[in-house]
Amino acid sequence: MTLTLNLKRLILLCVILLVACGRSDPQAALEAAAKNLQAALENKDASAVMALLHPDFSAQRPEDDREWAKQMMTLMFLRYKNIRIIALTQNNRIDPQIASRAFTDAEIALTGAEGLIPDSARHYRAKLEWRLLDKQWKLIRLQWE
Repeated sequence: MTLTLNLKRLILLCVILLVACGRSDPQAALEAAAKNLQAALENKDASAVMALLHPDFSAQRPEDDREWAKQMMTLMFLRYKNIRIIALTQNNRIDPQIASRAFTDAEIALTGAEGLIPDSARHYRAKLEWRLLDKQWKLIRLQWE
């Protein structure tokens, strides 16, 4: 009797854990999207970056859209053999008022190099705005200083 009861409890615990693991955590998904964007840029994978951009993506100026982003990536990828993005600080947060909107504030160092030693290094403060689209976080707005 006790063995059967313990077995039932174990099965119930396993089911609960599987259901909990199967649910998506929006905060973890947001952090993964930010890391995927960084990795795609460092790997010079323009198609992976484009997949992370919202259809209504914009940047600093009104004319900075998806096509602009693609052109800038192409120029950067051609100019530098190695690209490195170092997040000095990063804060990812979901808007408490609108659960389908999130923000990333980061201080980053961006380096480019033809070889092992960087030829160029710049410091930026970046503000990214994300929107949940088809259960995936997509970058809709990018600003930097």
